[in-house]
Amino acid sequence: MGLFSRNAERRFDGGDITTVVGAEAYFQGALTVRGSLRIDGEVEGNILEAQSVIVGPRGRVRGDICAELVIVSGNVNGDVSAAGQLELKAGGRLVGNIRAAKLTIDDGAVFEGRCVMSEAAAEPAKASEPVHS
Repeated sequence: MGLFSRNAERRFDGGDITTVVGAEAYFQGALTVRGSLRIDGEVEGNILEAQSVIVGPRGRVRGDICAELVIVSGNVNGDVSAAGQLELKAGGRLVGNIRAAKLTIDDGAVFEGRCVMSEAAAEPAKASEPVHS
């Protein structure tokens, strides 16, 4: 997994990855994940109720993400609600609003939008509407 070592994933309680959208995959629609999700391909739609979402360096998401932990090394175009922590890694790009209890933005990452960090951010509302183009 190169960029994300097993130790880094465990450090943030991401645990084992239970669902993977591979580099050659394209998914369209709302995706409800009860465990952990890694995206190396493309997702167009909202990601709901996940424990952790990892967007790999070539991963692309066009939709909202609602999870406990979110790590972005690829591209996300949508709002992100992270009840625990959001990490925007070097080379990652997030265009949208953030609600997170904790936020880390590495040098070389790009963030365009608004950010709310507070106790209230620790309980993000679940996205229910599909993404509109």
